[in-house]
Amino acid sequence: MTVAPLGVFARCFPVAPPAELAAAIASHGFDTVQLNLSAIGEQTIPGEATLAGLDLAAIAGAFRDAGLSLWGLSGSYNMAHPDRDRARAETAAAARLVRRAHELGVTAVTLCTGSRDPDDMWRAHPDNSSDAAWDDLLTNLVPLLDAADEADVLLAVEPEPGNVVSGTEAALRLARALGDRAARVGFILDPANLVAIHAPAEREAVLRDAFARLGDAAICVHAKDVVPWTARLDGAPGLDLDLIRELHAALPRRVPVIIQDADAQNIARVRDLVRGAA
Repeated sequence: MTVAPLGVFARCFPVAPPAELAAAIASHGFDTVQLNLSAIGEQTIPGEATLAGLDLAAIAGAFRDAGLSLWGLSGSYNMAHPDRDRARAETAAAARLVRRAHELGVTAVTLCTGSRDPDDMWRAHPDNSSDAAWDDLLTNLVPLLDAADEADVLLAVEPEPGNVVSGTEAALRLARALGDRAARVGFILDPANLVAIHAPAEREAVLRDAFARLGDAAICVHAKDVVPWTARLDGAPGLDLDLIRELHAALPRRVPVIIQDADAQNIARVRDLVRGAA
């Protein structure tokens, strides 16, 4: 059986120039990377002039020379921000980044479906379930879909409990709303996010349901836990990693596992735990 790539968020490592960062990641035995440009000292979504001056092909080359692929690029901003003018401006900036994503050789640009919270795009807000928030999300997706078509990359959406696309049902609703254009969208399955609002006894059923119903459109699995990795490594109870490995292996296509929320000091132990070698 072909083993799926194991990757890591670039931001798990200290900010460094591309070649230095790539070497640090490769030294820990990873195959692929989810890159946020902030990990190399740039803004996540650079301004127009800054972006125009970035040699994305050279950045990709630094990772390739270290034996790494770049699976994804972060394009996260608050797609449902209550200030619509701000959201439109940030959408235009994100679309510019998406159009150039092919220069990095990535499979997907990752998004945040956003929150009505004006200060934190990851924080839940009662208006996230409103028709207005949903409509704003769909409106802001259109330029990003157009850009993804041009670049021939996917847009990656991760169900997050604090976002407009908060779980499996909302992800399926999004796919239905997009119709044929849903082919440009892939889902990141993050078990810790999927079970965040559920009791431990409900977790297995929630995860089996999500992997079954979203699996055809899944393009990545994120690896973090419901407790910090430091606590899990010290023996605290957390997610059933054997179950997650089983569900990942049963997906209809080979997709990477990307570790997040670790740091350079504990990344080797987290890697082994995720692999099942710890």
